[in-house]
Amino acid sequence: MTQQLPQVPSTEPELSGVRNFRDVGGLPTTDGRRVAHGRLFRSGHLANATPADAAFLSALGLHTIFDFRNAADLKLDGADVELTGVRNVNLPLTDPADGAEFWLMVRDGDLDQLRSLLSDGRAATRMIDSYRTIITTRTAEHSRVLHSLAEDSVPALMHCAAGKDRAGLSIAVSLLAVGVEPEAIEADYLKSNDPHRRYPIHRTDNSPTGMSSEVMELLSPLFDARAEYLAAAFETIGKTWGTTDRYLTEGLGLAPETRERLRARLLDQS
Repeated sequence: MTQQLPQVPSTEPELSGVRNFRDVGGLPTTDGRRVAHGRLFRSGHLANATPADAAFLSALGLHTIFDFRNAADLKLDGADVELTGVRNVNLPLTDPADGAEFWLMVRDGDLDQLRSLLSDGRAATRMIDSYRTIITTRTAEHSRVLHSLAEDSVPALMHCAAGKDRAGLSIAVSLLAVGVEPEAIEADYLKSNDPHRRYPIHRTDNSPTGMSSEVMELLSPLFDARAEYLAAAFETIGKTWGTTDRYLTEGLGLAPETRERLRARLLDQS
């Protein structure tokens, strides 16, 4: 029996406690189709969702929320608000201890510490390395997400903490699987830089010194969505598997019929 999916308008809401929310519907595929509205959403974490936010999210008819945060994220921001009737899947894309000391330094470190770890391009290099690592080491998790979407998890919302890196890559992989144009994937990814979407920088020292322009400049690469980061992920797919098709079939174990089910669930049928 075909699941009846709600018809969700493409207009973007103003959510008070949820950053970086959007419907990826409307993105074009290489064969001239488009991602259907109301099937796949992305955002930052839902821990601070207001009752009005929760009511809006509940009205989307979500089947599954994929939360890619780890234990350290949950300790910092808290658990998502519960939405009645929605399945919650916590699927960490980084190990709980991975980078814990680093992010503690980001929040608590002084200027000299930040300079030593983040200056001269080191922050951007760290982000690029992280994107490459997620692509090569988290194939099982991404395979699980795509198989779940193909079976019964649509409409789905994917999020991490800020909704730009782990969720951004998972959305990108999902869009690649249904044939969305890479340029369109990048354009959606870069929307995370919009001022009203950006994840607020957490610093223990909120003084002018602790939040100085130099500190913000040092931290900026960690909180930006940059085309070079996503390009590194796509480049890693090419270097590791040769083609996107081989990545999907060999890396993620997607059979042709699974990809067809994905396309049927996520794309407009016209």
